[in-house]
Amino acid sequence: MNDSPPLIIVGNGIAGTTLARQARKKSTRPILLISEEHPYFFSRTALMYVYMGHLTFEHTQPYESHFWKKNNITLLQERVTGFDPQKKEVFLAKGETLAYGDLVWAVGSRPNRFGWPGEQARRVQGLYHKQDLDQLEAWSPEIKEAVIVGGGLIGIELAEMLHSRGKKVCFLVRENSFWKSVLPTEDAALLNQHILQHGIDLRLNTELERIETDEKGNAMGVVTSKGERIQCQYVGLTAGVHPNIDFLKDSTLNCNRGILVNRFLETNLPNVYAIGDCAEQKEPVAGRRSIEAVWYTGRMMGETLAQTLCETKTAYQPGPWFNSAKFFDIEYQTYGQVSSTPKPDEENQWFWQHPQKNILLRWAFHPDTHRLMGINSFGIRIRHEVMHDWLLSDTTVETALENFPAATFDPEFTQNYQPEIQAAFQHQFSH
Repeated sequence: MNDSPPLIIVGNGIAGTTLARQARKKSTRPILLISEEHPYFFSRTALMYVYMGHLTFEHTQPYESHFWKKNNITLLQERVTGFDPQKKEVFLAKGETLAYGDLVWAVGSRPNRFGWPGEQARRVQGLYHKQDLDQLEAWSPEIKEAVIVGGGLIGIELAEMLHSRGKKVCFLVRENSFWKSVLPTEDAALLNQHILQHGIDLRLNTELERIETDEKGNAMGVVTSKGERIQCQYVGLTAGVHPNIDFLKDSTLNCNRGILVNRFLETNLPNVYAIGDCAEQKEPVAGRRSIEAVWYTGRMMGETLAQTLCETKTAYQPGPWFNSAKFFDIEYQTYGQVSSTPKPDEENQWFWQHPQKNILLRWAFHPDTHRLMGINSFGIRIRHEVMHDWLLSDTTVETALENFPAATFDPEFTQNYQPEIQAAFQHQFSH
């Protein structure tokens, strides 16, 4: 029996859970996985489908409860309040301390709040944790009208959730287009139209000024930056997230926006690491952000750190950027670099849009070499492994276009738009 101090992982999201599973495959060392939110790992991105009635919460848990005991991974549902790196101990809210051999912070993100008047009122929340979903469910019978603040992915998910229950939804976006900082003009315009077509009251160039409350402290409306008053019984604050590290700011752990780590996911303290949304790369890969709060990077960090802790010290290499989302019934994928406002001497772009359907492809490539740099896809499913290989092998946009059917996996009998796509490219770049 291994009586050495355990590997303690604080946070059981995709990063922490991946690390625990991969470390167990490679080692017999004790592993303790701590989470305040829920004892078992669940798919956070599936919470919206629980509210919409497509899944039960149990369906979001990919592992049976006996999986953890069978694999000798100890679970603890407690809140961690801090740690002592000299004594190699973590502190629990109930006053206990736990010794560790290695300590990994995988504590995720928290929704942003910007000091709006009324933001602490009842029926005002973000949507990130299981407890947020439970609270929204409890409030739902009281909600007829809702206001969502912030034009990101969580905002559009929350709008769809409430709309599915027959709530009237007003969506406040401070930019002149939804996801303007991420998408080129035509891509964003497609989503603006799609959101409106689904009955969402999309208010662009509009910010939250304050939240109004009744005598019992319930949200009853908002006032916008344009002076409009919008009646509602619920306000969803979805203006981004930040690393969940406030409780660590007074420790000796080096932090900026997140916990600072090197390419090996090491912090400034021995035997202390950080992965997932709470980790901030001191030297990010070229073209990538220092904090990337997305599912697949959390998984990759967990896999990488398991190598370092159990086998061979391994640097985090995220490879080409990838993300995916669903906007009502539009499936979206992005690979590589597709700038919202490309510099002409660094990145050329072209796009093809279906004249009737919400289908759009945007290709980014180097203006001189025509090396493929990235792609946005709305409504056409892309094979990850094919696009990943093309981006790593300096494939030209012409070669990628010619072989594009090999990169798609739409269902059988789905219409093939290859001729139209190739014709559009040749028409624009034949000279």
